[in-house]
Amino acid sequence: MFERPLVDTLVERLGGESRGFIQALVGPRQSGKTTAVLQAQARLEAQAVNVLYASGDEPLLPGPAWIDQQWEVARALAGGGPTVLVLDEVHKIPGWSERVKAGWDRDTRESRDIRLALLGSSPLLVRRSLEESLAGRFETVASPHWSFSECQAAFGWDLDAYIFYGGYPGSASLIGDFPRWRSYILDGLVETTVSRDVLALSRVDKPALLRQLFYLACEYSGQIVSYTKLLGQLHDAGNTTTLAHYLELLARTWLVRGLQKYSGSAVRKRASSPKFLVLNTALMSAVKGLPFEQARADHEYWGRLVETAVGAHLLARSSDERSEVYYWRDGTREVDYVVAAAAGVTAIEVKSGRRHEGDSRGMDAFVARYEPRASLLIGRGGLPIEAALTGDVG
Repeated sequence: MFERPLVDTLVERLGGESRGFIQALVGPRQSGKTTAVLQAQARLEAQAVNVLYASGDEPLLPGPAWIDQQWEVARALAGGGPTVLVLDEVHKIPGWSERVKAGWDRDTRESRDIRLALLGSSPLLVRRSLEESLAGRFETVASPHWSFSECQAAFGWDLDAYIFYGGYPGSASLIGDFPRWRSYILDGLVETTVSRDVLALSRVDKPALLRQLFYLACEYSGQIVSYTKLLGQLHDAGNTTTLAHYLELLARTWLVRGLQKYSGSAVRKRASSPKFLVLNTALMSAVKGLPFEQARADHEYWGRLVETAVGAHLLARSSDERSEVYYWRDGTREVDYVVAAAAGVTAIEVKSGRRHEGDSRGMDAFVARYEPRASLLIGRGGLPIEAALTGDVG
């Protein structure tokens, strides 16, 4: 079975290092978090490390005492050496973060060698509870959307298949049946994420507006859309503050991001019109509803899929590399992506074969104004798309 690099990280932190921090797997739904933990468990047990895996996903929802019970079993095992306690679907347990904090702090006081891994299918709730109750006690292990390299190695996909079907491993077996694949993405992923992770856990006064915003963002992925235009296309849209808040909620669940304009000024970045970008091209393909052959024949649409895939790749890497991803535009001159890191700024233009792609004036103007450390052309006439999606870009 294919193993993602994060499995190595888990094995090293839970088995190769001394007890230090709670390990929290964070990432979108259906990115393989549970599978990665089970793979790490098998490797740790082969190294004679005790591992106790427990899941809160039971037909009868366990109460808060369930965490205490699992912890006592782990403490009994800890007499035989270091023990790893894995709590899966932990967000389903009421008051879980307070129970975890109490158990972890008790083991710390009593010098007990129990290492802890936490994960759940509701990324928004897990992350919020970690930040509120377990600050200073945890570090994260990212489980992002699957990359082209991973899908190529695991499923044998070529570049076009990855650009269209995106990086949800659970959907790989369904790509031969497009209606079924599309239903899985929309019903099993999008609706579950919006209903359970956003509407049930955050204050959303206009849930219909949130859903409209998501579908509109998929339709306009790779394009800059002003809030004024959004207000005109959305029913009962309220104001720009509401839209910006809802867009942030969608970003925190790894569905859609609204990139801000690079300007060198934090104030102006916050005030800019967003450039919509879905974080997994499967969302864009499922919402559009065009089968693969029709999507591939539509040069304009396929070009936006390619540009979105590159942008999603840059965003996935940005969390590891402590960088930020923006776009830039001045009048009709535009640069697709600007990656700002400690080492400097990189300007990136994607040429994907779209009929109305811009010329080099946008890049020339950006270079003259900001003097980036590098400017990169991806696609036609530059670095191949495949190389951009498998290498270190930006």
